[in-house]
Amino acid sequence: MFSEELSFNDVPKAVAHLINKVDKIETLLNAKQPQAQEGDQWLNLNDLCKYHPDHPAKPTVYAWIGQRSIPYHKKGKKLMFLKSEIDTWLKEGRRKTAAEIQAEAQQFVTANKKGGNK
Repeated sequence: MFSEELSFNDVPKAVAHLINKVDKIETLLNAKQPQAQEGDQWLNLNDLCKYHPDHPAKPTVYAWIGQRSIPYHKKGKKLMFLKSEIDTWLKEGRRKTAAEIQAEAQQFVTANKKGGNK
């Protein structure tokens, strides 16, 4: 817009134009920022207890850590949990329905069936 030299009279327009551009950039950055933070966020033990759907007690979480059933990171004495890993861990805990188990069993039997007469 203002590629040629500016005169003193054009400075207010140029400043207004720049302010408008900065506002647009700021709006775009703010719109994308929550998505970037949402994926990988570090949780401490208290945050994990609040985030987990069952809101487990700290001793329960320590038991999970001892059994190595929950993903965790340890830096010195501090336990940290990555939100994306906890989400994946929670999704893996899904139990199969009776129909799914039956279908898997049927598929296994069919695949491992010995064929022919001897």
